Amino acid sequence: MKIGIVGLGLIGGSLAKAYKKAGATVFGFDKDRLITAFAKLAEAIDDELSEDRFEECDLILVAIPPVPAAAWLSENAPKLPKTALVIDCCGTKRNICEEGFKLAKEYGFTYAGGHPMAGNQFGGFKNSRADLYEGAIFALVPPDHNDIHFMERAKKLILPAGFTKLVITSAEEHDKMIAFTSQMAHVVSNAFIKSDTALEMGVAVSAGSYRDFTRVAYLDAEMWTELFLENRDNLKYELDVLIAELSKYSKALSDCDEQEMLRLLKEGRERKIEVEKKCS
Repeated sequence: MKIGIVGLGLIGGSLAKAYKKAGATVFGFDKDRLITAFAKLAEAIDDELSEDRFEECDLILVAIPPVPAAAWLSENAPKLPKTALVIDCCGTKRNICEEGFKLAKEYGFTYAGGHPMAGNQFGGFKNSRADLYEGAIFALVPPDHNDIHFMERAKKLILPAGFTKLVITSAEEHDKMIAFTSQMAHVVSNAFIKSDTALEMGVAVSAGSYRDFTRVAYLDAEMWTELFLENRDNLKYELDVLIAELSKYSKALSDCDEQEMLRLLKEGRERKIEVEKKCS
């Protein structure tokens, strides 16, 4: 199995290391040529992913943010082989999938949208690791949800990186889901840490909940800004719901309303139980 990877940051670098661990031949490229050279020196890749290597690849993973990913696909579409499966690894799917499916149809290669559902608060190749995707899910937006042969092909190529399973979705469903499960958590964590109390008290008296809740405040501001704005409709909806709910807690405190606070807390606990049952 031969894998091509565009972008050798946390996501792409971890994919490279995971596939190498699985015994694949890996070609990689990063816009920072020093990173490409270092990845080869670290034996995370076998060689650079150049245009003449495209034909050798069974799978090409585009592990860069949506805007540069779309630009890369547009620039390289005429050179991509019909034999390879091309999958982006962007955190939002609607815009990149629209562009990817259009280019695939025009130039005859096979494209799907993808999102490896794992990460780390610290980015870059230096923080990549071979076990990042162990037990993780890979969200896949296929060109045809009824093409069983494509699904089997994708499964054989993706799971060796350590993923437990593929979750088949649409670009619209993915972006709605990710606004709630990931993007809102990053926004809330990033806003929460701005309290003056954080600076005044530090973490001297903090518990595990504080560390867990603020972990993703370390986000890459440029990357997440792009992702938030690409998915602004879904993210704004979730934030508006959260703000409305928080205002109820604030009012209960202002009114010193014990019964309302009790009701709100029980309501949240019951919703958590309901969600866990649905997911089990």
